Amino acid sequence: MPSASRRSQQSASWQDKLEEVCRDYQISPPDYQLVSDRRGGRTAWSSVVHVYGQRFQARYWYDGNNLNNAREDAAEAAFLWLNSSQ
Repeated sequence: MPSASRRSQQSASWQDKLEEVCRDYQISPPDYQLVSDRRGGRTAWSSVVHVYGQRFQARYWYDGNNLNNAREDAAEAAFLWLNSSQ
């Protein structure tokens, strides 16, 4: 892999990496869902992504200002699973 391509892949978000690997494997693009849990006076948010018939849950719960972090967390889990099954 050329170094310029490797650098851009390293700086890409997990969501971008997951979409790219789905295209490479010719499978449906990831489908994200946000989930919430009311905790006292606040709401915690997490994310689930469905890829290739599998469901991947974000590892952590996030504040509402960090919803993208929840999607990144779930995308990372799915990306790592897809790459480990090569």
